[in-house]
Amino acid sequence: MRIRFLAVVILLASLLSGCGYNTFQTGDEAVKSAWSEVINQYQRRADLVPNLVSTVQGYASHEKEVLTQVTQARAQLGGIQATPELVNDPAALARFQQAQAGLSSALSRLLVVAENYPQLKADGAFRDLQAQLEGTENRITVARNRYIKAVETYNVSVRTFPNNLTAMIFGYAVKPNFTVDNEKAISTAPKVDFSAPAAAGKSLPAGAN
Repeated sequence: MRIRFLAVVILLASLLSGCGYNTFQTGDEAVKSAWSEVINQYQRRADLVPNLVSTVQGYASHEKEVLTQVTQARAQLGGIQATPELVNDPAALARFQQAQAGLSSALSRLLVVAENYPQLKADGAFRDLQAQLEGTENRITVARNRYIKAVETYNVSVRTFPNNLTAMIFGYAVKPNFTVDNEKAISTAPKVDFSAPAAAGKSLPAGAN
């Protein structure tokens, strides 16, 4: 009886393996791992925002609109719970992506404004923060690409016959993925040339330190 039971277990394991069950498990873990890295890099960027805003404010306090946009964009991220379950919810993932895109846009405007303040550009703390931001944006791009590939691989396994039969039985569904309206623009980190000398005779606008 025991031998017969073991034979049945082995047979079932073989059938599950041959029908993609193990592939689903491996793919799902790969997606979760890639998602965790995406979250880590986005969080790294969010953590830079308070110091960046504070430093810019010291030289350009009257640029309230841009500074407020950055602060509000970061605050909106706090209302989104970036849990592993989010990757299975298309609407939630879309909201997450929209919020991150909002922060990207606000940070880009902030760096453009910084070009008008030579003393800010020369500030060591600001230059360090800008370098960290650029590096983080690059890491975000890498992490996003890995996540996109992991989801694509998982989704193919779910849709492919005969794996799709196993997927229906065990409730495995395709996962939503990042959508990019302008991949080239998103994959390019915000960049400002702080090595360029200030224009001759250019002074700080009124109200700047």
